[in-house]
Amino acid sequence: MAWKPCLIALSALSLISLPALAQTPAGATSKTLKLVPHADLRNIDPVWTTAIITRNHAYMVYDALFGVDEGFAPRPQMVGEETVSADGLTYTLTLRSGLKFHDGVSVTAADAAASVSRWMKRDAEGQALASVLAEIKAIDVRTLTVKLKQPYGFVESSLGRIGAPAFIMPERVARTDAFQQIDDTTGSGPYRFERPEWRPGNLAVYTRFKDYAPRAEPTVLTAGAKLVKLERVEWVYLPDPATAVAALNSGEVDMIEAPTPDLLPLFQGNANVKIAVADPLGMQVVLRPNHLQPPFDNPKARQALYYLVQQSEYMRVMAGSPEYWRSCDSLFMCGTPTATSAGAEIFDKPDLAKAKQLFEEAGYKGEPVVVLYPTDHPSGPAALVTAENLRKIGVNVRLEAMDWATLTTRRASKNPVSSGGWSIFHTRTDGVSAASPLANNPVGAGCEKAWFGWPCDSEAERLRLAWPFEADEKKRRDIVERLQLRLIEIGSYVVVGQYTMPTAYRSNVVGLIASPALVLWNIEKR
Repeated sequence: MAWKPCLIALSALSLISLPALAQTPAGATSKTLKLVPHADLRNIDPVWTTAIITRNHAYMVYDALFGVDEGFAPRPQMVGEETVSADGLTYTLTLRSGLKFHDGVSVTAADAAASVSRWMKRDAEGQALASVLAEIKAIDVRTLTVKLKQPYGFVESSLGRIGAPAFIMPERVARTDAFQQIDDTTGSGPYRFERPEWRPGNLAVYTRFKDYAPRAEPTVLTAGAKLVKLERVEWVYLPDPATAVAALNSGEVDMIEAPTPDLLPLFQGNANVKIAVADPLGMQVVLRPNHLQPPFDNPKARQALYYLVQQSEYMRVMAGSPEYWRSCDSLFMCGTPTATSAGAEIFDKPDLAKAKQLFEEAGYKGEPVVVLYPTDHPSGPAALVTAENLRKIGVNVRLEAMDWATLTTRRASKNPVSSGGWSIFHTRTDGVSAASPLANNPVGAGCEKAWFGWPCDSEAERLRLAWPFEADEKKRRDIVERLQLRLIEIGSYVVVGQYTMPTAYRSNVVGLIASPALVLWNIEKR
C-alpha cells in the first residue's frame, strides 16, 4: 500500500491542556469565549477559498467524514462503519446515526457524496483523489460508496486531512458550483454560525449546537469527541495589535490567536495571561507569483525571486525572536520526512545582481508589478520586504494595501494588473499540508485547476500525482527531490521561512488542543 502522509512522524503535536487558574476575567461569562482571530472573516466557503480564517470557521460549523489523531492517522468521524473491498477499489462508508444539520434535518449519504464531489474540484489533494475516482454515490440514506479506478491508499487521509477536509454540507448547498461562493451556512458541526450577528470587520458569533452528536471516543486532534463546553464563542476582530493586547490584559477578551511577536513583552508581569505555542510544527510562509501575467509569465522572472530572498530578513519582521522561526532550504516543510535539500544552492542566498539580470532576460521593461499587502494579516510584513527588494533591482513596484479578506478575493482574479489583477501575494501554509506533495496547495501545477497563481507544467504535475502510488521509500524520496527541482526550475513559488506562532490566552481558559488548525471544542473557562 502507498505510504500515507498522515503517518509523518510529527510527534511534537499532541493534545495539551494549557495551564489554568480558577479565575473569570472581567467582562466575560464562564460560558462565553471572546477570541481575537488572526484575520477578519469575510469569506465563509472553505471550498471556494483556502484562507486559514475560513478553514477555522469551517471547523466550527461543519463536521467531516474522517478526522486525524495526534499522529495524523485518519480516524472515522461522521463515518460509523467502513468496509474496503479485497481489491481496494470500493470503500463503503456508513454514517453514524443521529447526525443532524443545524436546521434539524438528518445528514444523509447524499449530502456527503455531494459535499465530497464539490470539495474535489478545488482542493489540491481532492483533485488527486478525483484523478483515480470512478464514482461516488449514495446507495441508501446513510451509506455511500467510493469506487476507484485503481487502489489508492489516501482515501481516508484525504477526506479528513487537517488542512482542508471535505466538510459536509447539505446537498442543496454542496451542489453550488465550486467556483461560486455559498451563501447558506447550515452546518453539520458542533457550533452554529449566527449569521444575523455577523458583522464583517468586527464580529462573528458561534453558539453551541445542542443536537450535535459527539463520538464516544476521547478527543484526539480532529478525531474523537468534539465536546462543546461553551454556550457562545465570539470572534472579535481587532485590527490594531496593541488594542488586542490591551483587551487581553484587562480581561475584555479571553484569547488572541496570533499576537504580534514584538508586543509579547506587554504581557510580562500579568499572571492572568499565558503564552503558548499551540502548533509546535508551525507554518511555512511562501511568496506566490502570478504565472499568467507579465512579467511572471516568463519563468526567468519567477526564478529571479529566489535571488531576492534572505529568509532571516522575512522571519525577523514576521516572527520576531529566533526561538519562533527557522530558515528552510526545502519547498516541503523542514523537520518532516519530505523535506529535501535538492536544489538548495538557490535557497536563502540573495544575489540582487543575478535577480536583476534574470528580470532583464525575461524582457522586463518597467511595467508595474502589483504586490498585494494585507495590513491586518501575519503575512503582511513579508509583502513589505519583497516590495523593497524588488525596488532595489529597479522593478516598478505598486504596493497595494488591503485587508486580508479583500486579498483572498483579489487573488482569485486572473485579470491583468491594469484591470484589478495582481503579480505577487504572500501567505502561510500549515506544516502538515506543507509536508505533503498532495496537500501543499502551491505545489499543484494543473493550469486552470491549480491554486491561485495557476502554474501550468505537465512534468511537475506528473511527479506530484505519481508520489502517492510509489510504495518504495527510496523511489518515493527520489520523486520528491525531482519534483522540488522541477518546481524551482519553473519558479512555482518561493519559501521565505517557517515559524511557530504563539497564542495568548487568559489563565482560566483550559482545554486548548495543540493543532495546526484552530479548533475550539473541548475548551472551557473556569
